[in-house]
Amino acid sequence: MMNLNEEQKLIRNTVRDFASKEVAPLARQIDKNNEFPAATIKKMAELQLLGIPFPEKYGGAGSDKLSYIIAVEELARVCGSTSITLAAHISLGSFPIYAFGTEAQKKKFLVPLAQGKQLGGLGLTEPNAGSDASGTQTTAVKKSDGYLLNGTKTFITNANVGEIFIVLAKTDKKAAGTHGISAFIVAKDTPGFTNGKKEDKLGLRGSDTGELVFEDCLIPMENLLGKEGEGFKYVMKTLDGGRISIGALGLGIAQGALDKSINYVKERKQFDRPIGSFQAIQNMVADMTTEIAAARHLVYHAAQLSDAGQPFSLESAMAKLFASEVAMRATKNTIQIFGGYGYMKEYEVERYYRDAKLCEIGEGTSEIQRIVIARQVIGKL
Repeated sequence: MMNLNEEQKLIRNTVRDFASKEVAPLARQIDKNNEFPAATIKKMAELQLLGIPFPEKYGGAGSDKLSYIIAVEELARVCGSTSITLAAHISLGSFPIYAFGTEAQKKKFLVPLAQGKQLGGLGLTEPNAGSDASGTQTTAVKKSDGYLLNGTKTFITNANVGEIFIVLAKTDKKAAGTHGISAFIVAKDTPGFTNGKKEDKLGLRGSDTGELVFEDCLIPMENLLGKEGEGFKYVMKTLDGGRISIGALGLGIAQGALDKSINYVKERKQFDRPIGSFQAIQNMVADMTTEIAAARHLVYHAAQLSDAGQPFSLESAMAKLFASEVAMRATKNTIQIFGGYGYMKEYEVERYYRDAKLCEIGEGTSEIQRIVIARQVIGKL
């Protein structure tokens, strides 16, 4: 276990207790019914979890990035859906306003987000723009009274339940690649902003995922985030931090799977003895334990660099890549340890396996992370 200060330990213990008592009992239900846990999120807001890393003057809890990452991990140990809801709200929907917004924007939009009165999200991905953000087709045309936004965003976490979104759009159609892309703060009640279909997903089914549709949606001038044409730079910095949270999500899912494995191998008997006494099982548990410990060091280290104001792009990519792949291996081994029972929904470990897969895809696939890491080490050739 990493050395934590007293505040970080308190947050870990508080969230762990909350997750055990309030989140875990509903995890199977929200997965089965594709149901957003609105009541749980409201309770999290009351605990100030939705504004953990933001200053108190903006409605936050005034804690650090590592404390937030610990909260994501602890929630993911019992319910990936609840965990990613928090991660998307803080890292993607709220952070850009805190990092790049004006004081007026922070007071108007960040305060209700940090207080948990509203949920946020990021409108980046489009049907033709996933890993390749240069394919962005959503446009924002400058008018005398604002920007006219048109386009569709897809696979957006908190799409139907969120109320404030950071949306990327082309403001200069002539600019090549990722140039000429700007970021906007868009409120759900803006005329011309509607929701498209709600996605029916493999895993993280209690997390709300859907489309954002903009049809002649007029965005006030003052809702431009930062400078016009600089949006892609902002979102890349946002994703650096977001990758740490996805690493924490994978870490928590892996730890939850390991916890269930350890309990099971002590109780399940075959050939008149606990299966945990067999070397093949012991090897899987040993590998899972070691890899999870290594992932925790990578994830926590990236968060600590962020807290210290030091560069962390390389470290966040490594943490996200390793922790997400550890989650897949750990959940796969857990199903194997449970055998036929692991394949059945009654024992829940199959849910951990389904939830883990998103970690290798969201906020940059494993393949993209390897490109990011290689370019950081070798340089762009």
